[in-house]
Amino acid sequence: MRRSMLFMPGNNAGMLLNADILGADAVILDLEDAVSPAEKDAARILVRNAIKTLHYQCQVCVRINSIDTEFWKRDLEEILPLQPDLIMPPKISSAQDVLTVDAYMTELEQKLGLEAGKAKLIPLIETALGVENAFAIAGSCPRVTAMLLGGEDLTADLQCKRTKEGQEIFYSRSRIVVAARAAGVDCYDTPFTDVNDDEGLRKDAAFAKALGFTGKSAISPRHVADINAAFSPTMADIEYAEEVMETIRLAKEQGKGVVSLRGKMIDAPIVTRARQVLEMAEAMGVRIHE
Repeated sequence: MRRSMLFMPGNNAGMLLNADILGADAVILDLEDAVSPAEKDAARILVRNAIKTLHYQCQVCVRINSIDTEFWKRDLEEILPLQPDLIMPPKISSAQDVLTVDAYMTELEQKLGLEAGKAKLIPLIETALGVENAFAIAGSCPRVTAMLLGGEDLTADLQCKRTKEGQEIFYSRSRIVVAARAAGVDCYDTPFTDVNDDEGLRKDAAFAKALGFTGKSAISPRHVADINAAFSPTMADIEYAEEVMETIRLAKEQGKGVVSLRGKMIDAPIVTRARQVLEMAEAMGVRIHE
């Protein structure tokens, strides 16, 4: 279960040390934007040592540098032997970009005797071309388990102003969600960058959830709890889902083909959503009534 993904700068030892206790379902250890070119080598080693020695309990994702730089292969050479859960290649604009990263990961796995395909990919979509190619990217190779939208670089590429209201990325958000769901992978929303606007963050997370995103990324630890709350079922949701499944069970026992609950017909989509709610509740450790 990944509701929240928290970016952590790869060149900050103190933040890497505390990354696992901030409540995020996954941490993204960043070797790209958070690190200046002069610090790339040091950050790479710092992130490697953090993964090796700290044994994070949450999922670990490493954002490598983009494939149009001299750094990305060295990032993978240093990090992949530790087999993090996820690798995030940035500025992915085509399926071929993903296949380039996948091919080098496969080469390293074979060379080092690592389990093939264990480390998955979350392509970071932050260009107009990437948005338009989102479905091809999502289905480009079996390593792709999700996509993440990067709103800051995307709006620069779109030549528009990034706002807290986010109307300028509404199409891109929708496109990413539809492409990801069509390809059978997860999708994560862009961070809300005003770290002091808690109400704005809550509204933004609720909107992302309503669009169909699996979860949301964050650049501030103070946003994690609200993101987790936005992407978690409420007790009312869980109780209703239990009612749905119990109604379906009784209907099958009684040989009924059509059933209703609270005055509404229970059809296949409602049952599917109920199962999804109960699966998430179980992943969260919420006790489900037998």
